Amino acid sequence: MIYKKHFIPLESNPVLFTQLIHQLGVSTVLSFHDVWSLDDPYLLSLVPRPVLAFIIVFPTPSDYEDRLAKESDLIVNNTLQKESKDVMWFKQTINNACGLYAIIHAVANGQPGTHLSHLLEKCASLDSSGCAAVLENDVELELKYNSVAVLGDTEAPENPEDEVDFHYVCFVKSHQRSHLFILDGDRNGPVDRGLLIEDDLLSKRGIETIKEFIGHYDNGRNFGLLALAPGIDLAT
Repeated sequence: MIYKKHFIPLESNPVLFTQLIHQLGVSTVLSFHDVWSLDDPYLLSLVPRPVLAFIIVFPTPSDYEDRLAKESDLIVNNTLQKESKDVMWFKQTINNACGLYAIIHAVANGQPGTHLSHLLEKCASLDSSGCAAVLENDVELELKYNSVAVLGDTEAPENPEDEVDFHYVCFVKSHQRSHLFILDGDRNGPVDRGLLIEDDLLSKRGIETIKEFIGHYDNGRNFGLLALAPGIDLAT
């Protein structure tokens, strides 16, 4: 894909992710937390509950785009998505901004009157290409993103157009049908992984889905996982 706009890659850091969502108007009760293990009961107990969304970062295989093309049958029909609004998905049209898209996918129901809620209102009657354009052309969103992206400890590429080797993907539960979705801006739509009875994504079903994804794309070598969950209200 040829990109017209390029962002600084966002470091996988729960502090930076949390700072950005609060700037976008998400409740200060919510924050991102590192998930250090999917198997160790003690490390899992350190994650606040319930988990509302997961964001995974992983090294992209050299054939990642080819794999996505072969998995096109997994994509939910975009017309159905528009009619049901069961889950909000955005096509990524900004280079190196997969972290931003994962964050927006995770918090697509911000508080009314916030910048994020205004963005979503603009997208309410648009198709996927129209929604992508809303994000790509929003100056305030770009300014807020850049103000956080430059704070990371990881050295950013000298040229913003240079590709990075890691990619962010979001896992969320839909609001109407209670289905677990994989939301990846590099795909052509959301991927429905079926019914999730629990409200907490840190459930057996949620963990199994994450592990399956890791095994398919990363083999567990070098992935990172962040959980969106309630915590201490940082505004008090």
